[in-house]
Amino acid sequence: MGSLPANNFESMSLCSQNPLDPDEFRRQGHMIIDFLADYYKNVEKYPVRTQVDPGYLKKRLPESAPYNPESIETILEDVTNDIIPGLTHWQSPNYFAYFPSSGSIAGFLGEMLSTGFNVVGFNWMSSPAATELESIVMNWLGQMLTLPKSFLFSSDGSSGGGGVLQGTTCEAILCTLTAARDKMLNKIGRENINKLVVYASDQTLSALQKAAQIAGINPKNFLAIATSKATNFGLSPNSLQSTILADIESGLVPLFLCATVGTTSSTAVDPIGPLCAVAKLHGIWVHIDAAYAGSACICPEFRHFIDGVEDADSFSLNAHKWFFTTLDCCCLWVKDSDSLVKALSTSPEYLKNKATDSKQVIDYKDWQIALSRRFRSMKLWLVLRSYGIANLRTFLRSHVKMAKHFQGLIGMDNRFEIVVPRTFAMVCFRLKPAAIFRKKIVEDDHIEAQTNEVNAKLLESVNASGKIYMTHAVVGGVYMIRFAVGATLTEERHVTGAWKVVQEHTDAILGALGEDVC
Repeated sequence: MGSLPANNFESMSLCSQNPLDPDEFRRQGHMIIDFLADYYKNVEKYPVRTQVDPGYLKKRLPESAPYNPESIETILEDVTNDIIPGLTHWQSPNYFAYFPSSGSIAGFLGEMLSTGFNVVGFNWMSSPAATELESIVMNWLGQMLTLPKSFLFSSDGSSGGGGVLQGTTCEAILCTLTAARDKMLNKIGRENINKLVVYASDQTLSALQKAAQIAGINPKNFLAIATSKATNFGLSPNSLQSTILADIESGLVPLFLCATVGTTSSTAVDPIGPLCAVAKLHGIWVHIDAAYAGSACICPEFRHFIDGVEDADSFSLNAHKWFFTTLDCCCLWVKDSDSLVKALSTSPEYLKNKATDSKQVIDYKDWQIALSRRFRSMKLWLVLRSYGIANLRTFLRSHVKMAKHFQGLIGMDNRFEIVVPRTFAMVCFRLKPAAIFRKKIVEDDHIEAQTNEVNAKLLESVNASGKIYMTHAVVGGVYMIRFAVGATLTEERHVTGAWKVVQEHTDAILGALGEDVC
C-alpha cells in the first residue's frame, strides 16, 4: 500500500486530542461563556451599526485555512479584533432597527443544550424526547395565546391540528402554501396549477412572494392588494372580495390568503375575522402571519388582535423575534396536519420503523421542507419554564411602555409627527415638511419628495454615529423612521438617550439646510 507521507504523521500527532474531549470542552466552554458575558456587559460601548466597509474581513484573515491547529485563546483574540468590529450589535440596548432578535439566558442555555446533544430529530425514533417535547411546548404556547383547540394536539386524537417549530416565517409560509396547493390541485387537477391565485396586501412580508414562486404559482397570480392610510394600511375585506370575484370571473382559482398581525413596515394589523369570512366563501386557505406581534398576544390586552383566528387554517409567530428565544424558532400551528403531511412527506426504506408504522407518533420531517431538523424545542422549553407566563408578559409590557415613552417625547417636539398609529412596541415618525421648509406649505409631490429625502438623510446621519440604530419604511409614499423597542437589555434611559441623539442630528441637519429649502 505504500507509506504515508511524513506530513500526515505530523498532522496525526498534532491532532491526537479527541475533538470532543470532556475536560478540554469544559475548559474552552468556560472561556466562551466568560467571553460572551463580558460582551453583553460591554455591548452598549460598541457602535450599534457596524462601521466597516465591504470586504474588510478579507484583508484581515489569511487566504487559506491553517495547516496546524490554533489555540482557542488565539481564536478569541481574532474574534475580538476582527469579527466584533464587523458585527451589527442586535443585542445592544441601543438597537431599535428592523424587529428585535431578543435573547435571554434561558434561550441561550437552551440552545447550548440543543447543540450539545446534537440530535437529528427527523422522526420520533431518531430521538423521542425531541419530538415529544416539541409537541408539548407547542401546546403550552398555543394555550397561552388561547388558540382554538383545533390548532392543538389532543390526547384522544380528536383534533387534526398541532404545532411544529420551523426555522423562520419563510419556511412556515412555504409549508402551508404547499399544503394548500396540493389540497386544491387534488380537487381540480394538477394541470390547473397556473390558475391558482395567492392573495396578500402590499404590506405583507416579501417571503410570501418567494414562497409562491417556489411553490410554482404563476407570478402573475401573486396579488398584493393595495392598502391605504384610511385603514391604517391593513387589508380591506371589501378590496379582497372584489379582487377575488374578478379573478373567478377570469377563470382563475383563489387558493391562499396571508393576513398579517404586525406588518414589517408599520406593524399594521389585518382584520382577521372579516378577511376569514370572505376567504371561506371561496374555499381559500388562510394563514395568519404574526411573526413579530404574535408574542404580545399572550397578554390579554393584545389578544383581540388575533380574534377570528378560529376561522383561519394556520397561524405562526417567531419566538426568536420578541419572545426571548434565540434564532431560529418559528412557531407554526395548523388545523389540518394531514394536508401538511400529505404535501411534504416521504417514506424511504431506510427511515421505516415500527413507531412510524404504528401511526401513534409524529414524524416532524413530514411537517417541514428539510429532512434533518434541530432540537429547537429545548430552548423554548427553557424560556417558558425559566420565566413563566407572568414574567414574559411583564417583559413584553415593559417594551410597549418604553415605546409609549418614545412616542410621548416625539409629541413634545413640534418638528416631528407620528406617521401611523403605534400598535405594539414600534413607533413610526418623521420630520414634518413644515419643520424642513419653515413656512406654511401645501401638499404636493415635490414637497413630499424633498421631505422624504431629508428624513432619509437624518436617519443615515443618526445611524452613522453608531450611537443608536434605526431603520426605515415607506408607506403611502411617505418615508418614515421606524423605532422598534425590543432588545432585552434596553431600559428607559436608552430610549430617552436615543431621542436626544435624534434631536441633536435634527438640529445639525436643519441648521445646515438654512434657507436653501425655503
